[in-house]
Amino acid sequence: MSLTAVLEPASRPAAAATACRHCGAPLAGAAARTSGFCCAGCGYVHRLVHAEGLGDYYDLKDAVTAPADPAVFQTRDYAWLAELQRAAETAAGGGRPAELTLGIQGISCAGCVWLIERVHQGFPGAGEIVVNPQYGTLRLRWWPGEFSAAEFARRLQALGYLAGPPGEPTDEPETRGLLRRLGLCAAFALNVMLFSLPVYFGMEPSYEWAGLFGTLSAGFATLSVLAGGSYFLVRAVRALRARTLHLDLPIALGIAGAYLGSLHGWLVGDERFVYFDFVSAFIVLMLVGRWAQVAAVERNRRRLLARQPRPAPVRLRDGREVAPEDVIAGHDLRLAPGAQLPVDARLESAAAAFSLASINGESEPRAFQGGQRIPAGAVHVGREPLALTALQGWSDSLLARLLATEVRPGAPHRLLEWIVRGYVAGILLAAAGAGTGWYLLGGDAARAWSVVTAVLVVSCPCAIALAFPLADEMAAVALRRRGVFVREGGLWPRLARVRRILFDKTGTLTLETPVLLNPEAVNALEPEARGALFRLVRDNPHPVSQALLEHLLASGSGPADPAPRGSVNEVIGQGVEQDGWSLGRPGWRTVPAAGGEGSEGHDAELACAGRSVARFRFADAARPDARRELAALRRAGFAVGILSGDRPAKVAALARELGLDPAEAAGGLTPGEKAARVVAGDPDRTLMLGDGANDSLAFAAVGCRGTPAIHRGVLEGKADFYYLGRGIGGIRALFATDRLRRRTHRVILVFSVAYNLLAVGLAVAGRMNPLLAAILMPVNSLATLGIVSLGMRSAFRAPEGRALR
Repeated sequence: MSLTAVLEPASRPAAAATACRHCGAPLAGAAARTSGFCCAGCGYVHRLVHAEGLGDYYDLKDAVTAPADPAVFQTRDYAWLAELQRAAETAAGGGRPAELTLGIQGISCAGCVWLIERVHQGFPGAGEIVVNPQYGTLRLRWWPGEFSAAEFARRLQALGYLAGPPGEPTDEPETRGLLRRLGLCAAFALNVMLFSLPVYFGMEPSYEWAGLFGTLSAGFATLSVLAGGSYFLVRAVRALRARTLHLDLPIALGIAGAYLGSLHGWLVGDERFVYFDFVSAFIVLMLVGRWAQVAAVERNRRRLLARQPRPAPVRLRDGREVAPEDVIAGHDLRLAPGAQLPVDARLESAAAAFSLASINGESEPRAFQGGQRIPAGAVHVGREPLALTALQGWSDSLLARLLATEVRPGAPHRLLEWIVRGYVAGILLAAAGAGTGWYLLGGDAARAWSVVTAVLVVSCPCAIALAFPLADEMAAVALRRRGVFVREGGLWPRLARVRRILFDKTGTLTLETPVLLNPEAVNALEPEARGALFRLVRDNPHPVSQALLEHLLASGSGPADPAPRGSVNEVIGQGVEQDGWSLGRPGWRTVPAAGGEGSEGHDAELACAGRSVARFRFADAARPDARRELAALRRAGFAVGILSGDRPAKVAALARELGLDPAEAAGGLTPGEKAARVVAGDPDRTLMLGDGANDSLAFAAVGCRGTPAIHRGVLEGKADFYYLGRGIGGIRALFATDRLRRRTHRVILVFSVAYNLLAVGLAVAGRMNPLLAAILMPVNSLATLGIVSLGMRSAFRAPEGRALR
């Protein structure tokens, strides 16, 4: 397929859209609503999908997925993949298909799997492909001679999926183990009910098959306890050993009490004690609740495009590659365009331009001269490889500190701990008191024990074991539709304590790349000029070049003749030129007109033979809804501030633009100074929002953290949640949904107390029997589920403007 086909302008939506036509993320700003896309990448991929004839993808995908990664516009080296393919074909030998397993990033739903499979089928020589979204891998099989794995990877990259070498084996997802337990326990429960029903319909103990039915019920209930109940029993014991009260404790108490009482009743032949059907059904319900709780978090984690943050291998000037942790002082480094420097190094090349945005938040690249020290974490934004000398080892590098993983303690859930403590103490006291009272009054130990068993059976913790996780899952689903994804289950108790919200500037309150203020200047170029511009910006990691490339590819105003010509020459700090065409600072290759327009910020000029052809104006733009959302958060009682490494004057100007007092915005901060500011202001009640490695130390210090960046492999692995789109409205939606979730929890708790007072009261009075217990448990479960559904219903329909009211 030709590039021209991809670049044909897409039809515009008939009316202003509210969600991106490609990823479904909420749209912010009039321009985005008019185009129907949240970013240039989504527009480009949407056009490419339809050009490939794969539009059915949009009928299969989830409502909200990750926006197209900026990598769709970037050139990547797949020489490593071609080498792996050759090795696989050699190992396969002649006449047999070759096989290769790769890592794949960016899969978020069944639609992604379908799209990858269809693209693979279109390649000559392609055989079988197996995509595993849970493990982030794909296995390719092909016939040697025709299939090109590197070309297939490039096609996937254009669609937003990044192929890489297979990673380390990962642990099996917890949900898979829970599903196995759930399937077994559901089968056991059905069998227990099958053999228990005759008793409820009047089967006498003297019936010839009664003993067998009872034995089978006991056997299947025992298997249910072993397969499913053990999950809760083991976790409860571990929690007690750690001297903590866990949600699994009341569940384990209910399972153990009901099972042991039923086992005693079966052994002595007393039907008053036998609750095997209750035990098996209860275990199934508890497993359903736990699966829902874990699945929500696992699903959102799988949506992340990047994996564990780790810099790419470092190439030495002698051609060898070494891992970043093996770099030592004195190593001669060769840094490729777009690569990140892992350690402080001295520049041996004559000059170079580096972006320091990831370590200090500066949005504009900085020019360095030969002999200067380049800080670790700087990204080479030039076109040619650089020579440097390492001045330190990886262990001494700031980047190593910023990317270091952390062991984060779990967030205490005070309400849940209070409920568990009260439930356990109340039920044990009620059971002990009832048993003692019945024994003292009647002297019948068997009758007293049957009352104790009944109390333990009917005191159902469904509210906290089933309804609470379901409310959390519904909250996560509602947020997912708003482009907010809960990554850690501990987010909710942390979020409830937040009173202060701190934002990073570059990439968090502002967009990641400069915004082209006059796109009409690109659209008005003649075909020859568009082709020259494309050749100058292609393969150029400079932010201005990337912004122009994105516009060329996404708007349909791309080049008619993108074929490469002569080499592109770069003049550090000025621009690039090729065959008489130049793109760089205004006046670099032209003579400014007297009294002409001056150059500001990121302005760039396209010229031909010294004649100005077009002037492009850029600016660091705040996210479209930032001012409105910050004002709403402040009205809701949150203290809002900015912590940035960018120049103080630029940070203060942004604060004024967003309606904040400049005193609440600090600029020129190092990563350590950011963390110190966080620690000085009640970190446990602080939410930090950032997007780069320079926010990593501040992230480690706060109680709650989130990020809009899911493609850098730095903060997404440390964040409690992440949000998509070009706006920040998801932050307000997050707090509003949490408020609704907590209100639903309170209603569930009130209902649960009322139910247990009734059920335990009947048990203490000696009015409980297995049939009544079998009726009460599903009634209680259905009632709590109904409360959750009604309580969380408004989360799916609340308009944005009412988010915090």
